[in-house]
Amino acid sequence: MEKVHLVTTEEIGWKKFEEISSGGTMIVLSEEVIGKIQACRDYLDRKLENEDEIIYGINTGFGSLCDTVISKKNLGLLQKNLVMSHACGVGEEVPKEITRLMLLLKIQSLSYGNSGVQVETVQRLADLYNHDILPVVYTYGSLGASGDLAPLAHMSLPLLGMGDVDVKGVRRKATDVMEEMGWEPIELQSKEGLALLNGTQFMSAYGVYLCLRVFKLSRLADIIAALSLDAFDGRIEPFHELVQQIRPHQGQTVTARRVRWLLEGSELIGRNKAHVQDPYSFRCIPQVHGATKDSINYVAYVFRNEINSVTDNPTIFPEEDMIISAGNFHGQPLALALDNLAIAMSEIGNISERRTYQLVSGNRGLPPFLVANPGLNSGFMIPQYTAASMVSHNKQLCSPSSVDSIESSQGQEDHVSMGANAATKAYRVLLNLERILAIELYNAAQALEFRRPAKTSAFLEEFVARYRQSVSFVQDDKVMYRDIDASVKFLQEVELDLPEDLLVIRDYSPEDMR
Repeated sequence: MEKVHLVTTEEIGWKKFEEISSGGTMIVLSEEVIGKIQACRDYLDRKLENEDEIIYGINTGFGSLCDTVISKKNLGLLQKNLVMSHACGVGEEVPKEITRLMLLLKIQSLSYGNSGVQVETVQRLADLYNHDILPVVYTYGSLGASGDLAPLAHMSLPLLGMGDVDVKGVRRKATDVMEEMGWEPIELQSKEGLALLNGTQFMSAYGVYLCLRVFKLSRLADIIAALSLDAFDGRIEPFHELVQQIRPHQGQTVTARRVRWLLEGSELIGRNKAHVQDPYSFRCIPQVHGATKDSINYVAYVFRNEINSVTDNPTIFPEEDMIISAGNFHGQPLALALDNLAIAMSEIGNISERRTYQLVSGNRGLPPFLVANPGLNSGFMIPQYTAASMVSHNKQLCSPSSVDSIESSQGQEDHVSMGANAATKAYRVLLNLERILAIELYNAAQALEFRRPAKTSAFLEEFVARYRQSVSFVQDDKVMYRDIDASVKFLQEVELDLPEDLLVIRDYSPEDMR
C-alpha cells in the first residue's frame, strides 16, 4: 500500500472517493473516529445495565419479532445468530470491485459513532480491505429496505470466522485465512450484528461504482459522437451557442460546448454541405446526451450524500441520550436514482447505436457497411446487429425496480424499495453501454478513413491515432470480435485530457449541482 486514507467524520467528495477506491490505499481509523466509536459503545453498555429498558434490535428480536425480549446473557448470541441466519444470498458472485466498495462504505458509515459497534469490529473490516481479503457476496437476497440484509450478512460472515473470501482470485474458507493472518473471530456485542446488516452498502457500492464509471463514459460518448458526426459529414449548426441559450438545460449547454471544442479546426466539419439537416441521432446530440448528464448530476448528488451517511437502525445519539428506531436503511432514494441512471445510460446507448446504423447505411459518400468492396465483404454489417441487441436488452432492463414492493417479515416490513435489483440491473446496463460505445467508435474510426485526405480536429485525430494502436483499419472481412473486445479495453484504459471547464461532473454537494 502506497497511500493512506485516514478515516474521519469529514464528508468525502467524489474526487477524494475515487482516489481512495482506485487501489493502493490503506484505510486507517483516525483517533477522532476511534473515540467516537468507543464513546457510543460505552454509552450503549451503560444503557443496557438497566435491564428494564427495552430497545429494538439490541435486547429484542428483529422485524416482526421486535416484541420478543432477549435476556442480557444472550445479547451477543442474538447478534451472531442474526448474521448467520441472514446469509441467504444466491446467484452470481458480486464483482470484487463492488465488494471492496461495500467494505469501504460500511467502514465509513460505522465511523460516525452512531451505531454502537466495537472499535475492533470496524478495524477488522479495515483489515479485510487493506489486505484485499474480500468476502464472497451473492447478487440476490436484498429487498433494499431493512438494509441490504443478505448481502451484508455475507460481507460480515468472515468477521466471525465464517463464510468464504476471495484472496488474489482464489476462493477460500474465511476460517483458514483468518488463522493464517493470526486473527481471532470477533465476539459480537449487543447491536453489532444489526449495525453490520442494517445499511445500504450493497446498493451504495453499486451506485458509487456506476457513478465513477459513467462520469468517464459520458465524456467518451461526446468524443465518439463528435467523431461520428464528422465521419458522417454532419453539420455543426445544431451545436451553436445561440441554440442552447434559448433552451438552457445545463447538460445540453455543456454537451454542445464540448462538441464545438472537440471539432474545432476540423477540415470536415468546416466544409460546405450538400444536405440541409442531419438525422436526429446527430442533430440532437446536445439534447439527448445533455439530458443524461443532468440525470447523472442528480444521481451523483444522491450517492455523494449516501457515502457520508449513517444508514443502520436503531441509531444511537450518546450526547442527546437517545436511541431512535427509524428508517435510514430504506433504499428508496437510491432505488429511484438507480432506475433513473439506468434509463439515462440506456438512452446514450440507444442514440449511439442509431449513429452506428447511419454510418453503415451507405449514405453521404460512405460505402455500404464501411468496406471498399461490399457484397464480397459484409464489412461492418454485424457489429451494428450486436449493438442493437444490447440496446434492446437495455430497454428491457430499464423497467423500474423502485415501483415494486413485496411485503416481508410478517407485515412489519410492508414497503420495500427493491433498490438492490435496481442496482444490479443498472450495472448490466452500464456494461452494455460501454460495449455499444466501443462499437460506435469501431465504426466511426473506419468511416473516417473514407474521408481521407481530409482530416478531423487535432484532438480527434490524436484520439483515433491512439485507438489505431489497438485496432487497425479493416480492409477485407475478418474475425471482428477481437477488435470489438480491444475497443472496449481501449475505452476502459484511455486517459482523457480535456480542459477543466469541459469536465462538467466534478464534486457535488447539496449547494452545488453543477
